[in-house]
Amino acid sequence: MTGTPLQAVQHIRRMRGGAQSHLMRGSDGGYWVVKFQNNPQHVRVLANEFLASRIGACLGLPMPQVAVIEVDEWLIANTPELRIESSGLSILCRHGVQFACQYVVNPETEMIFDYLPEGWLKKIINIEQFGACLVFDKWMANSDGRQAVFSRASKHVGFKAHFIDQGYCFNAGEWSFPDLALHGVYYRNLVYRHVTGWDSFEPVLSRAEQADQGDLWECASFMPSQWYQGDHDGLCRLVDALHKRRSLIRDLITAFRESSRQPFPNWKEPVSVSVPSESPPQQIGRYV
Repeated sequence: MTGTPLQAVQHIRRMRGGAQSHLMRGSDGGYWVVKFQNNPQHVRVLANEFLASRIGACLGLPMPQVAVIEVDEWLIANTPELRIESSGLSILCRHGVQFACQYVVNPETEMIFDYLPEGWLKKIINIEQFGACLVFDKWMANSDGRQAVFSRASKHVGFKAHFIDQGYCFNAGEWSFPDLALHGVYYRNLVYRHVTGWDSFEPVLSRAEQADQGDLWECASFMPSQWYQGDHDGLCRLVDALHKRRSLIRDLITAFRESSRQPFPNWKEPVSVSVPSESPPQQIGRYV
């Protein structure tokens, strides 16, 4: 990834969701879901999306590519749909550098689903990734439910899960870590049926526990300072907290396991958790 942002060249449609994102075509010819700085949630959800999504991708999770995209004033002024509705008011989306998440399929030729009937969940070809993503969500203190969409290239194959919407990691605009047992989890237990013990979270669990602080800073590189209100000290504290939280991941998963949800009926290991001894940091992955 470079420091040169994409350029938004065409508005496609408004997306559902609290951040009031918009699907737009970029100067690369691709389709991007764009969140604006003046979205109704908080400007920091752009920073959260950028940092958390890049960490998740480095862990090997199926998360879409993210980027910085420039939306110029002329395009906003000449596109009536590029507005934010909040508190009964309708205001123009802010021009400048915004957050972009790559749309996981070509909307002209393929379909994407944000809901599957329970009987269809067994057709998810990468369903084991829900357990792996739990590692990520507990580490990042995702204060929302786990959001996923599903693509299907043809009727002859199953569905593939893609994990989207990391805006409420770090407790949205608060940059705090409330760590409630049911935070950051998918709303249906069936996606966790394959979990039989700690090995079911590998290799993502080990990658997270052995992450190097330098890798976390690399994931934050090229992030516009406007997205975190120029609070560099706050960003330093956030990255430092993430590095320290690696040792909490197993305890946080255990709290979910012992919750009223009872999400892992096939768990075969003893309840007690033995946190591995400190090992040398390892790179969690690199963007190319």
